[in-house]
Amino acid sequence: QVQLVESGGGSVQAGGSLRLSCVTSGNFSAPYCMGWFRQAPGKERVVVATLKSDGSTHYVASVKGRFTISEDNAKNTLYLQMNSLKPEDTAMYYCTHETGGCTGIPYNLDWGRGTQVTVSS
Repeated sequence: QVQLVESGGGSVQAGGSLRLSCVTSGNFSAPYCMGWFRQAPGKERVVVATLKSDGSTHYVASVKGRFTISEDNAKNTLYLQMNSLKPEDTAMYYCTHETGGCTGIPYNLDWGRGTQVTVSS
């Protein structure tokens, strides 16, 4: 079982930046897929970015060029650097771990409890 604890959310104005962190614990090894999902009020939870153990990344179109997913294995921490934030980025952000590839199937994922990001115009 992998435990995930997010932090770094907050309230910022449009155009600002935040860096989310996700500290992982528990035993896991490659291959794996780490990810960030978000859920806005009244909407479904959707993937934002993923990072495979081979270093490959994927971003949803709406955040490409603004968000960067990365990991520091020495610190057991996953990051999401968010720049040029927009009001539509407002959501609860969740860190995920999946053994193997990035299927994104909720049943296959370990989830953190989330951290709230609010962007005002």
